[in-house]
Amino acid sequence: MKNVELLVRMLEKAGVRWVFGIPSGPVLPLIEALRTSSIQFVLTASETSAAFMASTVGHLTGKPGVCVSTLGPGATNLATGVGCAWLDRSPVLAITCNVASPWLDRRVQMRIDHHDLFRALTKATLFLKSGQIAPTVAHAVATACSEPPGPVHLDLPEDVASAETLEAAPKVSTRSELPDISAEVNQAFSAALKRSRRPLLVTGLTFTRCKAGRELLKFVETQRIPFVSTLHAKGFLPENHPLWAGVMGRARRSDVNALIQKADVILAIGFDPVEINYEEWAGTLPVLHVSTESADAGPEIEFRLNRAGDLDQAIKRLNELTPFANEWSALELEKHRRSLERFLHPDCPELGPHHVLDLLRKKLPADAILAYDVGAHTHQIGTQWRTDVPRTCLCTNGWSSMGYGMPAAYAAKLVHPDRVVVGIVGDGCFQMTAGEAALARRLNLAVPIVVLKDGWLGLMKVKQERKGYPLSGVYLGKPMESPAHYFGVPCRGARDEAALAEAIEWGLNLGGPAIIEAFIDVEPYSLTVFD
Repeated sequence: MKNVELLVRMLEKAGVRWVFGIPSGPVLPLIEALRTSSIQFVLTASETSAAFMASTVGHLTGKPGVCVSTLGPGATNLATGVGCAWLDRSPVLAITCNVASPWLDRRVQMRIDHHDLFRALTKATLFLKSGQIAPTVAHAVATACSEPPGPVHLDLPEDVASAETLEAAPKVSTRSELPDISAEVNQAFSAALKRSRRPLLVTGLTFTRCKAGRELLKFVETQRIPFVSTLHAKGFLPENHPLWAGVMGRARRSDVNALIQKADVILAIGFDPVEINYEEWAGTLPVLHVSTESADAGPEIEFRLNRAGDLDQAIKRLNELTPFANEWSALELEKHRRSLERFLHPDCPELGPHHVLDLLRKKLPADAILAYDVGAHTHQIGTQWRTDVPRTCLCTNGWSSMGYGMPAAYAAKLVHPDRVVVGIVGDGCFQMTAGEAALARRLNLAVPIVVLKDGWLGLMKVKQERKGYPLSGVYLGKPMESPAHYFGVPCRGARDEAALAEAIEWGLNLGGPAIIEAFIDVEPYSLTVFD
């Protein structure tokens, strides 16, 4: 057995099903080892997309997503997507296939120091050496999956990959133990609820890795506490619940912030400041922070509790608390939600982004997965889109890189082939990743991608308007008429709600990939994104 075959066996033991990437000479031994394994090598249009897909797989499965690149420019392309796994907390193994060992310290074609490149973007960057492949890969898997999960970089020289080995493939562990802090949390929450008149619950990225979602819902219902989430935590508590009060930091953020400031204590469970700093929304409110990591915040934030430990245990024991009365009224919260909905739907004689989302929400089943890119539409989706099902809204928030939406949608379809998956991207994002449509055609992934065509980098347009700057560098040009296909994937355009409804129906029933271009008015973003 060769070292590269041992590596593949270790990946199989870790539950890996796909490796995403692009071949080159140094990558070919790995692709050959994958060919005779249970793991599928998935050819992408760019290494960046490969890492985005690996990050999505890690998020959806809890098992390491794996991506691979060649040295030099392949590695630098990969790094952008690896950053997504780093700041969006997804377990990923990022493999760079390097020159032969004697050349590693020489200035030769394409070679750079991969460890220096990935050190700032990963939990660890490890060198694969003959005789140490098995323990190194086992350590990499455990590190990637331990709290908080994230990417680990593995550098594989070409001669090491092809060398024979006598190592065995041991069991691979993805479990990590965290301290039980439930008694301390119960005591602190009991004291806070006893003197509070308006407690507010906030959930975030860490909560998405919990198994105690139902227990937390029972807690908020018993205590009648309204809840707000971050973008990543959408659906992990049901957004159609009468205690739901919005998504922070997104469209109509001022309305959500106004409600937050009516609280007198923040119960932050599974909140990760990587999405939005406490300083940006908490103000002078006292905070009880319970997560797998303690919060890093400035001295102006008043923490009455800031503890890291086993979040599931802490949540489950919260239901031992007796109910405490508070002054939130059902009428007040309902009025807040109605106002939010009204402002999210400004008057718009043409097709607006809010019309697109409403049509999609009506057409899609409750467990459909929506993957969306970065831009003005991210803000609109964050607040307007409603879901009661965990892991049905896929986005990048900690990293926030354009180019995420299409790769994420296609990766989600690989993980959940029997569920409806739809992607939404802006026209700027589509220009970055349109080539991934060829991947969808090759694998026949039945995923409609909805492109919001307005001819602008909409989020940057709104930011320039808010700063009083003349519009510059943000106009993409007048949207062109929809072609018959992109890379063999059929395309339809729509300029009104009736045509869009028909195009969505067409895309969902095509039995393969589709692209739907919705020609929208950009101006509604100016009324919803930051107000």
